[in-house]
Amino acid sequence: MAAAERTRDRRERDTLSVEWVKLELLRTAYATRGGLLASRDPRFVLGWYLVFAVVPWLTHDLTVLTGLFLVCAAAVVLSRVGPLILGLFVFGFVLESGYLLIASWFFGGDLGTVLALAELTLKLATVSLASMAAFVSLDPEKLSDALLALHAPAMVAFGVSYGYRMLPVLMEEFHTVVDGYRLRAAPPPPPGFLGWRAVVRVGTTVVAAFYPLMLNTAKRTRTTVEALETKGFTYAAEHPAGRRIRLAHLRADRWDVLLIAVTVLLVAACFALGRAHPLPVQPG
Repeated sequence: MAAAERTRDRRERDTLSVEWVKLELLRTAYATRGGLLASRDPRFVLGWYLVFAVVPWLTHDLTVLTGLFLVCAAAVVLSRVGPLILGLFVFGFVLESGYLLIASWFFGGDLGTVLALAELTLKLATVSLASMAAFVSLDPEKLSDALLALHAPAMVAFGVSYGYRMLPVLMEEFHTVVDGYRLRAAPPPPPGFLGWRAVVRVGTTVVAAFYPLMLNTAKRTRTTVEALETKGFTYAAEHPAGRRIRLAHLRADRWDVLLIAVTVLLVAACFALGRAHPLPVQPG
């Protein structure tokens, strides 16, 4: 009885953890947490993101890059990025930093090599933080409307929105297919040393579920596209009057302008600090 209760409790914890991951992904995709950038005009949010996606590649100064990294880290906190995405970023950042340090030491690198690798790591981390802060704050509708307002092709804007909205469908299809494999499969063997049999079993199930998952999703996609075309979606998206009606709700206010102004001032302050206390890394 005790062993059965422990097994049931473990399965309940696993189920809850999977559900937690699903909920975190949905909260991230649909921007349900709010935050600093969630209430701003999506066009200005994309502009804010482009600043931090481009500026880090225009300098080699570690002081400037550190300042930009700290600004983006503060934006992530104010944007209320979820613990799942933030945890994955921290794990990847620490793992990459350790890997680069070990690689530079193993191949006989000196302090200059370490600083050059630190420069690259800071650039990638800054862009990653800016991406998290911006796209966690944009739901599919806002992101699609912002792209359409910036004169992106209508199909691109629709593809972004549709891809976001297909996320719950993909997750449900994945669970359905995996549950079907589990019902038809033999009872799992003992996990083995460090649970290697369980890892192999999960990996095999995920690979086997890929094809039926894509097939079921393709069927749903075809049904959705046919329904949209029946309602005249393509014509409405490309016609000027349809675009004007769809984008009529976009309104920029002084807070959006203030967001860009403060961002430019912070970037300028980082460069001024870098000029006062330079830590250059020579490229090449």
